[in-house]
Amino acid sequence: MTDSAALAAFLLRAKRATYAAQGDDATVAPLLPGSRQLEYREADLFYRDVYYGLIKFAGLETVHAGDVPRWSMAYAGGVLPTTSEAQMRHVYAFLREALSRGTMDAPFRGPARHASSGHEYVNEWRGGLEDFTGAELIRHDGAVVYRLTYAGGGVR
Repeated sequence: MTDSAALAAFLLRAKRATYAAQGDDATVAPLLPGSRQLEYREADLFYRDVYYGLIKFAGLETVHAGDVPRWSMAYAGGVLPTTSEAQMRHVYAFLREALSRGTMDAPFRGPARHASSGHEYVNEWRGGLEDFTGAELIRHDGAVVYRLTYAGGGVR
């Protein structure tokens, strides 16, 4: 796959169909013990997201065209230690809402900003689909409750 627009559109559909839509309920039987794994397929394009942890987590997303890896993104983050379990559920529900609003110019995470119900999502990145780094955070009533960093791009 060499068409960046097609890859971006596929990534948005894959992310919206997996974690953004279903959270951990989208998990399929994982290849790696102790991990969670989300998958999405369209024709010969295959998206996989494998991650470990819930409160603090790290993972890797990949896109394959046939058997050839074409794109990947590594990420790590989670809720801050001061976040209660009840808050955590609300934070991750809000995160899924933000991630469902990803854009074609930066389909790796959510939009630059999104807010609702006292939560604010902020995503800052550099680069484009082929080579990028970024960080996102969520504030609740002004206090930071979640942070994540990510990096990735094309695989050759």
